[in-house]
Amino acid sequence: MSEHRGEHKAGHGAVAQTSSARKLPLLTLTAMVVGSMVGAGVFSLPRNFAQATGVLGALIAWTVAGVGMLMLAFVFQTLAVRKPDLNAGVYAYAKAGFGEFPGFFSAFGYWASACVGNVSYWVLIKSTIGAAVPGFGEGDTLLAVAVSVVGVWAFHFMIVRGVKEAAAINKIVTIAKLVPLLLFVVILLVTFKAGMFGANFWGGRQPSAGALFGQVKATMLVTVFVFLGVEGASVYSRYARRREDVGRATVLGFLSVLALFASVTILSYATLPQGELAGLRQPSMAGVLESVVGGWGAALISVGLIVSVLGAYLAWTLMAAEVLFVAAKDEDMPAFLRRENAKGAPVAALVMTSVLITAVLAITLFSDDAFAFTLKLCSSLSLVPYLLAAGYALRLTLTGESYDTNAQGRRRDLMVAALAVVYTTFLIFAAGLEFLLLSFVIYAPGTILFIITRRERGRKVFSPAELVLFVVAVVGAVIGVAGLATGLITI
Repeated sequence: MSEHRGEHKAGHGAVAQTSSARKLPLLTLTAMVVGSMVGAGVFSLPRNFAQATGVLGALIAWTVAGVGMLMLAFVFQTLAVRKPDLNAGVYAYAKAGFGEFPGFFSAFGYWASACVGNVSYWVLIKSTIGAAVPGFGEGDTLLAVAVSVVGVWAFHFMIVRGVKEAAAINKIVTIAKLVPLLLFVVILLVTFKAGMFGANFWGGRQPSAGALFGQVKATMLVTVFVFLGVEGASVYSRYARRREDVGRATVLGFLSVLALFASVTILSYATLPQGELAGLRQPSMAGVLESVVGGWGAALISVGLIVSVLGAYLAWTLMAAEVLFVAAKDEDMPAFLRRENAKGAPVAALVMTSVLITAVLAITLFSDDAFAFTLKLCSSLSLVPYLLAAGYALRLTLTGESYDTNAQGRRRDLMVAALAVVYTTFLIFAAGLEFLLLSFVIYAPGTILFIITRRERGRKVFSPAELVLFVVAVVGAVIGVAGLATGLITI
């Protein structure tokens, strides 16, 4: 999962930093993009892909995800240029394009996605420790959840007291996550087993277009998870020495990350049979490297992951709270979420964030595969904000808004936005009805915050169109809860 949100400070010092940070050259800017996009999700790729597909399906999946996510990155970059006044977060695009209630859903979904992503961090840490301490299992035992909850609130009180990530921590985190990954790729290239690679090529199934489509579809939420934060590349525009370097850094950084993710995935098929890859405990990269070089390989990956995840968790928690805090300042969330303590920490937003993380951790006790569940739910919740942002970009190009004084690139932007809309729509289809309904289970109760906000401003709670959307969300949530209760939907 991406950690670019660590670049956003929860205070108000970002503007002051801009002038001094604007001198970064292309290579440094590219490195920032790479460092911000490579997160904990990459450590889980071998097992997640092997459970769904073989080599050919993985190659197609990364091609689709690469093109689609690059289009989304360009969409956010275009919106940052065309609508510089919309700087309150990704949800601002949904609000500007489709109204306040869809904008609220986008903000709430983005926040909930970040919280569920944080749960996946704890599951991955405890699963890693579980290789040495059986009581932690794969991160979903009572002991693992209890320790994780203690960790959640320890971080919470640390942040409330004003502790935030420092440059030194970020450097350690970057090294901890990149060195093991690069070493993993080099070792697997040197020890490449062509016979094993060939045996895993078709994914152990009879080759057919229908089977291949199903395999690729099954990997889509995994690719979304590891690319979450692709919108953050455009954030670095303020740091660029030259404006044109932003687009170049976005492309270079994204392609570098795509190459790394694809290499970790594809090369793993040359080490073990697909069935064994699919059965590895998470983080599955540890098991893959252990099969090649022995125990020290698993230890290297495990240590790198734990340091990386713990370092990133602080940034993610701050980011999640910041989404609520900024939305409340823009009067899109209740006023109580604007509350700060004497240290400048958004204390009310932090409490809500820690409460949701704790609740989802408790739910993992009932999950057959806690990491896969949190990964897919996190990705599903992010799809609505992404789709609405892409839809807004498409609307701008079709109506010509913001192109009246500068029409350059409108045709290109139209093609990019259209591809981004098609891609995000396909992702919702790939996620399936199960995770769409689970998303509604979270979205529907969250509408209480929207109702509170409207009442605070003395406005009618719902317009007719908003009421229809609310009813759809409630019906989806009811069906989702019923599905969970009857076992038709499993987690």
